[in-house]
Amino acid sequence: MSKEITVDEITVQIADENFLGYVETILDTISAAAKVRGTGIARRSPEYIVQKMKEGKAIIALAGDEFAGFCYIESWGNKKFVANSGLIVVDKYRGNGLAKRIKRKAFELSRKRYPDAKIFGLTTGLAVMKINSELGYKPVTFSELTDDESFWKGCQSCVNYDILQRTDRKHCLCTGMLYDPAKDEAI
Repeated sequence: MSKEITVDEITVQIADENFLGYVETILDTISAAAKVRGTGIARRSPEYIVQKMKEGKAIIALAGDEFAGFCYIESWGNKKFVANSGLIVVDKYRGNGLAKRIKRKAFELSRKRYPDAKIFGLTTGLAVMKINSELGYKPVTFSELTDDESFWKGCQSCVNYDILQRTDRKHCLCTGMLYDPAKDEAI
């Protein structure tokens, strides 16, 4: 009988090309979560996730060799903004603080690579809002986020995109949250 792995035994680290074998599992896990939640999660291509790993802009959580969670970062608006996106935790590892560990690692990576950038995220999830708040993010209107068209184009694959489009990018079901290093103190 194998021993059950606890959340403390899960490694949370920056993903690189050594983790490319997990790309399909990551995308399948994100897709399944979007269906269960019935809310928007923007879809990303396998090539996009591969690129994030190769650039050292992804965080992966593993329980031994088993995929447990993921997140990636991306800079926008000439590196004035950084988004932490794609946060996912496998069902059996939820509720034990793993999402917070992954998000904190993504936040630290964002601060290290882009120390002056504002860090932001869009979410419909209460758990992510709580984690963001604990990291020092504040809820903001979408006008305070990047105006980089490439970022907003990524929302097109979300089931709620029509709301964002109808409101001229002022409202959606997502909550925008922002950490501004010039104003906010990280926790």
